[in-house]
Amino acid sequence: MKLLIKSIITGALLVFFIYATAQSLAKVQEADETRASYRSSFNRSDFSLKDQSPFHSRRLRQAPDDDGQGETEISYKEEKLEEKGNEVRECSQGLVLPLWLPQKNISLGDRLIRGFVYFVILVYLFVGVSIIADRFMAAIEAITSIERTVVVRGPNNEKKTMSVRIWNETVANLTLMALGSSAPEILLSVIEIYAKDFESGDLGPGTIVGSAAYNLFMIIAVCMIWIPAGEVRRIRHLRVFIVTAAFSIFAYVWLWVILSVTSPGIIEVWEALVTLLFFPITVIWAYIAERRMLVYKYMDKNFRVNKRGTVVAGEHDQVEMDAEKGRHPLSVGFQSTRNSDAEAFDEARREYITVLSELRQKYPEAELEQLEMMAQEQVISRGNKSRAFYRVQATRKMVGSGNLMRKIQERAHSDLTEVKASLQPSEEDDEDEQPTRVYFEPGHYTVMENCGEFEVRIVRRGDIHSYSTVEYETQDGTAIAGTDFIGKKGTLCFPPGVDEQRFKIEVIDDDIFEEDECFYIRLFNPSENVILSVPQIATVMILDDDHAGIFAFTDSFFETSESVGLYEVTVMRYSGARGTVIVPYWTEDETAVGGKDFEPVRGELIFENNETEKNFEVLILEESSYEKDVSFKVHIGIPRLAPDSLHYPKIQEVEKKNTKDLTELDRILLLSKPRNGELSTSHIRIRESKEFRATVDKLVAKANTSAVLGTSSWKEQFKDALTVIPADESEFDDADEDVEEVVPSCLSYISHFVCLFWKVLFAFVPPTNISGGYVTFLVSITVIGIITAVIGDAASYFGCALNIKDSVTAILFVALGTSIPDTFASMIAAKHDEGADNCIGNVTGSNAVNVFLGIGLAWSIASIYHMSHGGTFNVEPGTIGFAVGLFVAEALVAIAVIMSRRWNKNIGAELGGPRGSKYFCASILVFLWVFYVTICTLEAYDIIRI
Repeated sequence: MKLLIKSIITGALLVFFIYATAQSLAKVQEADETRASYRSSFNRSDFSLKDQSPFHSRRLRQAPDDDGQGETEISYKEEKLEEKGNEVRECSQGLVLPLWLPQKNISLGDRLIRGFVYFVILVYLFVGVSIIADRFMAAIEAITSIERTVVVRGPNNEKKTMSVRIWNETVANLTLMALGSSAPEILLSVIEIYAKDFESGDLGPGTIVGSAAYNLFMIIAVCMIWIPAGEVRRIRHLRVFIVTAAFSIFAYVWLWVILSVTSPGIIEVWEALVTLLFFPITVIWAYIAERRMLVYKYMDKNFRVNKRGTVVAGEHDQVEMDAEKGRHPLSVGFQSTRNSDAEAFDEARREYITVLSELRQKYPEAELEQLEMMAQEQVISRGNKSRAFYRVQATRKMVGSGNLMRKIQERAHSDLTEVKASLQPSEEDDEDEQPTRVYFEPGHYTVMENCGEFEVRIVRRGDIHSYSTVEYETQDGTAIAGTDFIGKKGTLCFPPGVDEQRFKIEVIDDDIFEEDECFYIRLFNPSENVILSVPQIATVMILDDDHAGIFAFTDSFFETSESVGLYEVTVMRYSGARGTVIVPYWTEDETAVGGKDFEPVRGELIFENNETEKNFEVLILEESSYEKDVSFKVHIGIPRLAPDSLHYPKIQEVEKKNTKDLTELDRILLLSKPRNGELSTSHIRIRESKEFRATVDKLVAKANTSAVLGTSSWKEQFKDALTVIPADESEFDDADEDVEEVVPSCLSYISHFVCLFWKVLFAFVPPTNISGGYVTFLVSITVIGIITAVIGDAASYFGCALNIKDSVTAILFVALGTSIPDTFASMIAAKHDEGADNCIGNVTGSNAVNVFLGIGLAWSIASIYHMSHGGTFNVEPGTIGFAVGLFVAEALVAIAVIMSRRWNKNIGAELGGPRGSKYFCASILVFLWVFYVTICTLEAYDIIRI
């Protein structure tokens, strides 16, 4: 159906223009022959029509030759010929592109060949300007993505540091983004004024008006039917759309007023300056509407958070729609900008965590780092994109450079790598530059009384290339040298290159039950240039092996992160280690729930003879929660001797005796039974992973498309220019799926090699990471201006060769050539954005900006120039005035059709909806464009006289 509609429209237009061109060329040929006969009869072979002004013949009649007769008669004949030959034209020299000579006595075949060549040149120039506009839009995205750091307060009044965009989204769309998408039209209007010696022309204004008609009618019609079946797209910034739509219509009404009402045929300086001044007024008024200032502050105060992490004001019905979809509408009232930024950041963070949880369920065996990279890909690819993103995406698909999905994957990987590296402690310090340090490693030793002897280790760090010495000695604590251990004193020597030394200390064993005891070993008197570091005193704990032991946790409170996986809980055995002891353990829920936050466990620990420490594991379940704080308990029960323990039979026998019958040895034997210490219960607190939290914060802060569009080096630009990248048809829909490597198609190779000249040439443009994109911006707009000047010459030559008026060339060929990338960009935006702002809102905004900035700037320059020279800037209302009036009438119809779809309960949106209604409304818009082009063309050739 879509193909049929396109074919019918294209075929009708081609038939019409082939017929019109053939008729025009036939008249040109006839006029050339008649002219030659008139000239030969008057013997004026040096006469030529160099002046293309419609007032040319009149000027000739006012300047007779010496006899006062010949020139007047020829002028009269020329005027008749113009009427007969439909304004016979001889091409004049352009600003940049050389003129194809000769220009006299050109046959019909020559004109057709020249027209075809100029048409091919135009198409190739349109491709070139689209590619450099790619670089220009990337620079604009980099500029509008500049951030500043602010400190905001969270819900619990805690301070948070975050980065927020400096550029307001609406202001960026109406200024730099509109300039980026409409730069060729705007620059063409300005350059034409200069090329024609500050006189008016039809090409620049005609391109702006024709582009406005195509954008409003055709682009919206295509987007309307491009929405997938069963889906709709609504304008979210409705107030901004109303403002830009009103100003876009007012812009053309204003053009008609200054052309035909206030000073017909003359553009005065104040009129041109006021036209230019309407540009900042439009931007300011749209900003006021978006920020709810002035009268807007008394309206409904519902806000919502978009996927780019930006808090935006939403219409009441839109907020209800978001609520139905499960999104949280923020009723922030007169909330400050910083609080809005904090809410936006939290929302973006929640989205990241939600995506990560979905991926964890989908890929349970994948590593966390891989899941984080996939989540980053989806956060970037799912989020609403700027107009620049879709424009660049469309251009790259057209010229065989693939789409941006590959760059999104590379960006996600580099972001994650950079974030992980920044969270790792720095280990780049050169230890050779550090002073020599000597200390115990470890600083605490626990030994059994019956161990015999144990080894103590001293290490040297820093500069180990010299000879060093240090002395050591033991010191008594509760353990006494000579009774519990053998005291020792000595000197340790470290030859060059040696980084550790060891010595042994003997422990004395006895059969007397006693408490655990400790003693100390200290380092002192180091050699020159050696520093004693902590720990310079080691503690040695001697555990009595004549008691079964006391069992307890090492602490009453533990804290772990949810990403730890298996968490080890340690149970210590002290004050004895004789015999095999069984210790039961289990977990108990508190705020942490078994099966949700951790896996509950129950079991027994078996301490073998002389074993002083055992561990059991608890599986902590990871939810990838950003803010988690729950806890549960672990318990150890009453320890008991194993039946095969040495003292088990004796203790069983003594326990059966009456208390009065116990002897002293029986009491000592009962005291040697295992028992619990004070810490038989411990709390384990589960919190979010600090690394995960830091990773989320950093990745969310980086989750924007500016770096995806931009480049970091000339090497990257030349690599992209010379590489054929396949177009991924899935684009952003299945970013989490495993996609097989796609081979570039034949069409991709053809597009690549056709555009290779432009790609390599524009790879010399500075990368966007230089000076925040401003250098790229200036260089790109300069190059766009140069190519636009060539386009202006080629379009003029094209129309001249085929005897097509500049106004018709502008409305049909130039306007279409500059709007094709915007068409594809809007189609991609319509399919992947949740709203219609990038499809419809930017059309009306660009149309207003084109008039106020494109025509306003050009006419201001020309009118000031003529005023300074004592003249006036003349603009014939003619075709431009007619086209403007027709466009205003049709634009009102188009806006009414679009808004009626929004207010229709069965549709409820501007784009998409039921198949029948969207095709019907789209056909109305297509008809408006075809009617506009046809009527303007007929009026230009005086077939229709208004």
